[in-house]
Amino acid sequence: MQKRKLGIIEIWNLSFGFLGIQMGFALQNANASRILQNFGADVHQLSWFWIIAPLMGLIVQPIVGHYSDKTWTKLGRRRPYFLIGALLASIGLILMPQADIFIAFLPALWVGAGMLMIMDASFNIAMEPFRALVADNLPSEQRTLGFSIQTVIIGIGAVIGSFLPYILSNFFEVSNKAPEGSVPDHLVYSFVIGAIILIGSILVTVFTTEEYSPDEMKAIEAAKSKKIDQIEIVEKESKLIDIFSDFAKMPETMKQLSWVQFFSWFGLFGMWVFTTPAIAQHFYDLPPTDSSSIAYNEAGDWVGVLFGIYNFVSVFVALSLPKIANYIGRKRTHAFALGIGGVSLVSVYFMPNQDWLIVSMIGIGVAWASILAMPYAILAGAINPKKMGVYMGIFNFFIVIPQIINALIGGPLVKYLYGDQAIFALVTAGVSLLLAAILVVKVKDEDDKNLEKNEIRI
Repeated sequence: MQKRKLGIIEIWNLSFGFLGIQMGFALQNANASRILQNFGADVHQLSWFWIIAPLMGLIVQPIVGHYSDKTWTKLGRRRPYFLIGALLASIGLILMPQADIFIAFLPALWVGAGMLMIMDASFNIAMEPFRALVADNLPSEQRTLGFSIQTVIIGIGAVIGSFLPYILSNFFEVSNKAPEGSVPDHLVYSFVIGAIILIGSILVTVFTTEEYSPDEMKAIEAAKSKKIDQIEIVEKESKLIDIFSDFAKMPETMKQLSWVQFFSWFGLFGMWVFTTPAIAQHFYDLPPTDSSSIAYNEAGDWVGVLFGIYNFVSVFVALSLPKIANYIGRKRTHAFALGIGGVSLVSVYFMPNQDWLIVSMIGIGVAWASILAMPYAILAGAINPKKMGVYMGIFNFFIVIPQIINALIGGPLVKYLYGDQAIFALVTAGVSLLLAAILVVKVKDEDDKNLEKNEIRI
């Protein structure tokens, strides 16, 4: 028995739920900092509030990965987690920008941070099972295509989420002004729309995708290894604590990718947290203390547009990644993309005005497309299918740990080293992506048919 090749529509439906997940994620990335500042957070405090996101990933994803490997219900193995995560995330999306309605009970800033925590925990419940679902359902020769299509869907969702506040304000005349301490209506409505689309897109994947049963997965692995007679009839029952032993036994490819992921996500986190204050200060000439003026909200809306542009670019780059990777190899493809992204982030500092930042975002979109696809395509070929969920969850350690570190040191760096000038946090993020590009050299791609031919040499 072997996995059957899926058609394009089937692969599309396999990841369609990511449309809503990434739309919500984009709304959070582009607007959480300004919402928290609206509720009273200072610039140098932003990274401390954002630490909630990677902490939730660190705790939730390995646990969800472990249990999704063992789960089998009428909805399958991974799909129950999508549905639960989507329902919880939608609550956080609706309530975060409206945290001031709870001011009689708690400060709005605390409630907003709590809703951010709920959103992040819920996105994490849904996100890694989606990665594992692609690896579960696709044969190795379709995995790069599968993760690339997933990146396309992620890009579309992110474009919609990033542009939505700007569209509501400029084309539907929804107010982008609010009293101090409150969030403008166009942000509130954007988050509600995001919650609705999140639920709808998850349901598409839940009801259109079938999963291989545990017995079918066992038979596929037996046929692949050609050692059917050596496979034990009764397997050792895995336990949650086995996550620690699995971590110690992680494949060599995963260890090598961990450093690439570390510097990639250290840079991305810095970009998401500090772009809004950086643009407001560097291009709109606003002081670090301004978080409620009309100019500040215009800067925030422009950041949403810029984030939408890099996500829009990532859609088209993702479509071309399989062909590029087949021609020059996955490692080289990822290295070039990360290098372009690093240079583009550094370039933000040197651009003459905010309109030129579109050029920077194009380069960042190239890196983002590759970050969402290439590491997972490389990793999937090095993982035992029976451990796919837990290892995809453990792999998330190397996404969230650098974000936690950046969250702890990013704010103090901006305050004490950069003199409250957030633009230098973006330069640091660019340098981090360049380091990630160099480290791709050491990664061994087990599943690359042209590994020797495509190996990067310096």
